[in-house]
Amino acid sequence: MSEPTVLGLNPGGWVALAMIVVLAILVWKKVPGAIGRALDGKIALIRDQLAEAESLRKEAEALKAEYLAKSASADKDRDALLERAKHEADEIVAKAKTDAEALIERRTRMAEDKIAAEERAAVEQLRATAADAATKAAARLIAERHDAGTDAKLVDQAIKEMAGR
Repeated sequence: MSEPTVLGLNPGGWVALAMIVVLAILVWKKVPGAIGRALDGKIALIRDQLAEAESLRKEAEALKAEYLAKSASADKDRDALLERAKHEADEIVAKAKTDAEALIERRTRMAEDKIAAEERAAVEQLRATAADAATKAAARLIAERHDAGTDAKLVDQAIKEMAGR
């Protein structure tokens, strides 16, 4: 059996001829260039996206480094604030202790001064009462023991003493 042929070409020849025609049309219409340009555009787009991704990665790393630095700075600031607050609290406690001691000393001194003043007032009152009692007793004794003659002698004696001076 022999294969049928048309215009001297068998079916395989016709398929090959059809492929050559299709390829010739594709080349004539510049399809490979269009495909190349499309692929080049895709490649350029992918390169741009990769460059943008790299840029974004670098920005993210820079932001991360900045935030780490700020975090470290905030930690240092926090530690410094805590230390300063502890120092101020210690100073406040020391001042309060000193003030309390001074207040206690001042109050003690005031109480002692008040007690001393009360003692002086009591002594003065006691002296005044004793002087008053002594005066009244002396007046009574003088009234009981002295008469007009004794008084005259005392007056004469006082005059002599004054004149003798």
